[in-house]
Amino acid sequence: MEYSEMKEEVIIMTMDFQNSKTKENLMRAFAGESQARNRYTFAAEQAQTANLRILAEIFKFTADQEQAHAKVFYDHLTQLAGQTVAVDGTYPIDIADNLLELLHMAHHNELEEFESVYPAFAQVAQEEGYPKVAASFEMIAQIEQSHGKRFAHMAQLMEQNQLFAASGEEVWMCLNCGHLHRGKQVPAMCPVCSHNQGFFIKLDMAPWTC
Repeated sequence: MEYSEMKEEVIIMTMDFQNSKTKENLMRAFAGESQARNRYTFAAEQAQTANLRILAEIFKFTADQEQAHAKVFYDHLTQLAGQTVAVDGTYPIDIADNLLELLHMAHHNELEEFESVYPAFAQVAQEEGYPKVAASFEMIAQIEQSHGKRFAHMAQLMEQNQLFAASGEEVWMCLNCGHLHRGKQVPAMCPVCSHNQGFFIKLDMAPWTC
C-alpha cells in the first residue's frame, strides 16, 4: 500500500495594502525620516555658525542618510501614487541653543527608532504579508543604532573637552585642506589654509580615509 505524505504548507495571507497598517507605518516613517533630515540640516547650520565644522559635517552626513531612508520608505508606497494618506504620529521638536543638547536629543531619537519604533513596524509588515517592507524596517533600524552611537560619541567628546584634544598623541585632519597634524591637541588655526580648529577631526573618524 502506498501512502502519500501530506505536507503542511504555511500560507501567509497578504492584507490589501490600501487597508493595511503597513501603509500607514510607511507614511509615518517617511515623515519621521524627512523631519530628521531637516532637523540635522538645521543643526549643521547652527554648528557652522559656532565655527564647529566637524559637528556640521557629521550632522550633514547623517542628514543625507536620513534622506536615503525616507526614499526607501517612500518607494514602498509607489502603488498609492496620486493618493493622499492620512496618518497620526508624534514627532520631536529639537530646538536648543546648545549643540551638546542637540547631540543628546539626536541620540535619543535614533535609539528610539532602533529599539521600539521600527521593530514594531517590521513586525506588523511581516504579519500583514509584506516581508520586503519588514526587511527595510529591520535594516534601517540597525543604521539608526549606528547614528545614535555616532551622536553619543560626539556628545561624550564635547563633555570631556576632547573634541580637539586627546590624552595621547593623535593624527588630526583639517576637513578643509586635508592637512595632517600630529599631537595631543589641534592648533588654533590650520597652518596650511588658516581655517580655525573647528575644521579638525581625528583621522580615524574622518570619512573616506584609509
